[in-house]
Amino acid sequence: MAAKPSGPRTLVNTIKLLVNAGAAKPAPPVGPALGQAGLNIMAFCKEFNAKTANYKEGTLLRVKVRVFSDKSYEWDLKTPPSTWLIKKAAGLARAADRPGHELSGTVSLKHLYEIARVKQRDTPNLPLQSIVTALLSTCRSMGVRVVARPEEA
Repeated sequence: MAAKPSGPRTLVNTIKLLVNAGAAKPAPPVGPALGQAGLNIMAFCKEFNAKTANYKEGTLLRVKVRVFSDKSYEWDLKTPPSTWLIKKAAGLARAADRPGHELSGTVSLKHLYEIARVKQRDTPNLPLQSIVTALLSTCRSMGVRVVARPEEA
């Protein structure tokens, strides 16, 4: 998404970040990660904030930045982490301290299927059922109970 270089270029680094939509700043975690790679931090922040301006405020997004030998870069926007989406669906601030021994919240299968549809954008070839199965495991590890119907939540 940066300027296209002339000549051959090789991938030298891949940086993965978690950044709130529209809130990229040169401060940590964005600044130090991009600065170590020698990238223009302000240009990335402006570009990221412009691209994520239409997202709901506070939405945590995964960003994958590929850095090339000529200091150019490309970046992709990924869906929010599964744990973040599950916490939002269950109305939680944080997961259980001792999953398996305590419950931190409840979410319905309908909510999990909605989350799976969002997550399917990152892996379009993966069946929805497989994503839901992975989300069920994530819920278990967070201490979130999954119920069949939303009214039971």
